[in-house]
Amino acid sequence: MSIPSATSPAVLAGIPASLRNELLAAFNEIERNYRERRWEPSELNGGKWCEVVHTILRGFVDGTYSARASKPSNMVDACRAFEKVDATQFPRAVRIQIPRVLLALYEVRNNRGVGHVGGDVNPNAMDASFVLATAKWLMAELIRIFHGVDTVTAEQTVDRIVERTVPLVWQVGELRRVLAPEFTMREKTLVVLYHATGWVQEKALVAWVEHSNAAVFRRDVLAKAHKDKLIEYDRSASRVLISPLGVRVVEDELLSRASSKVSS
Repeated sequence: MSIPSATSPAVLAGIPASLRNELLAAFNEIERNYRERRWEPSELNGGKWCEVVHTILRGFVDGTYSARASKPSNMVDACRAFEKVDATQFPRAVRIQIPRVLLALYEVRNNRGVGHVGGDVNPNAMDASFVLATAKWLMAELIRIFHGVDTVTAEQTVDRIVERTVPLVWQVGELRRVLAPEFTMREKTLVVLYHATGWVQEKALVAWVEHSNAAVFRRDVLAKAHKDKLIEYDRSASRVLISPLGVRVVEDELLSRASSKVSS
């Protein structure tokens, strides 16, 4: 069987177009935010994804679909209700497996993340990885059920559905490259620091942004960005850390600029 195109009406043909569009939009948003390492948005959009999938399952079981996805008053009870569906009419994936996976995903969306302060290591990155992997599994299951294909074909179709966006930072071994040659050295520095975890050594930073003169980079980029409170530049240890203000600049300005350039 040939792999259907992401834009083909055959993909998830058993789901009404309005819900299908919401499903694809929510899925691509999770995937896009994950690529950009925007962990918190990736988690939060997992909640929207759960609501769309639940609405689709509910319509499939009831025989009548809602025009748009909606949030049940109690997601736990709503998902458990599928276990009471007639086993002779609906597959186990619809009755048990998908609803239980939805509950796990919804738990991560509601009860973990930056809003919960504690002694643990910030779980956002690993939670976002869970959200993405779970969303892909759920999408493959929906395609398998509503398009009538085998598991391998369903997974291949998911890969076709994923938007082919160019990542802003490309990691090659220990090196990182900003795939936006029009960015200034200051902007490239902020971007690679945003994608790093914790402090970055000054020597590595010079190599990542491909500056030709370390002394000039230190004077014209690091010192000035430190003065503007975009980074913390620890001269004694020769290391750099992006500040919350620098993070805001990357998320509000640089990521959107790069995305609009790629899409155009």
